[in-house]
Amino acid sequence: MSRIEKIWYEGHWASIPLLPLSWLFRLIVMMRRCLYQWGWLKSSQFPVPLIVVGNISIGGTGKTPFVIWLVNYLRINGYSPGIILRGYGGNATEWPRQVSADSDPLEVGDEAVLLARRCHCPVVAAPDRVAAATALLESNDCNIIISDDGLQHYAMGRDIEIAIVDGERRFGNRQMLPAGPLREPVTRLLEVDLVIVNGDQASNGEYRMTLSQCSLYNLLDTSRHEAIALFKGKTVHAVAGIGNPDKFFQWLKKSGVEAIAHPFVDHHTYTPDDLAFGDDRPVIMTEKDAVKCTHLARPNHWVVGIEMSPEVGVETKLRTLLKEFEVIHNN
Repeated sequence: MSRIEKIWYEGHWASIPLLPLSWLFRLIVMMRRCLYQWGWLKSSQFPVPLIVVGNISIGGTGKTPFVIWLVNYLRINGYSPGIILRGYGGNATEWPRQVSADSDPLEVGDEAVLLARRCHCPVVAAPDRVAAATALLESNDCNIIISDDGLQHYAMGRDIEIAIVDGERRFGNRQMLPAGPLREPVTRLLEVDLVIVNGDQASNGEYRMTLSQCSLYNLLDTSRHEAIALFKGKTVHAVAGIGNPDKFFQWLKKSGVEAIAHPFVDHHTYTPDDLAFGDDRPVIMTEKDAVKCTHLARPNHWVVGIEMSPEVGVETKLRTLLKEFEVIHNN
């Protein structure tokens, strides 16, 4: 856990001097949202339903696994989904960008490439979500859009809002940036359509999302698959450049794997030295890291493929929300 995260999540006194800045940030956030609600700032609407999957806090909460589940759910129910996202970490000079499974993550971002590989549906990345959604609909036959993140991107109209919450860290000290991890106050969750908790603990009105299955595949030879049990009792190097790497390391520990933790900052760009540990122990990484490490692959490099599923009530709620959109749109 980084120093700033310890301040946010462990009740450290160092957050107190930051409170005035936090209050100022809260005021700016509230005023900006009011300008959109009052119509003084324009919010673009789209001819197909748009679902935003986001969060109100900084750091990883599990949005990407839920988006992967959501794409599959919508496809099974007759929709042709497409995904838009910011393309965070991408250094492309022109946006929007159509993303494919073999796109360069350095140009369009690691999450964009991961979603293209896992979801097998159109993916468009752009810092401007409105431009991304427009490009998606112009170039693809999609009848529903999923925005990975963008809960605070109010220039983009939306029909369904889904917020993902980390079940372990929750909201930390419940303060807004920079004194705490929040982008918006906790009360914002009262306005979204669904609150999904990534973990076993959920409060009233929240739905749980838990691990449904897990397997490992070899980074050099993706046709090789193994169960996590293969590494039980063994010492491995665990690599994670994600929003909450500690969660990955703790999961390995609970699975019986002795992990030597190597945390990196979120969206880290890997070099050969980052994976050179001076021994022949297996190296296990997340899928988000793997998309940036393909050119560094060795026979002892393994990737954790995780499938997450929300509880059944989420499907019922989604069906109701989508039917409501159809009724309003048809009228």
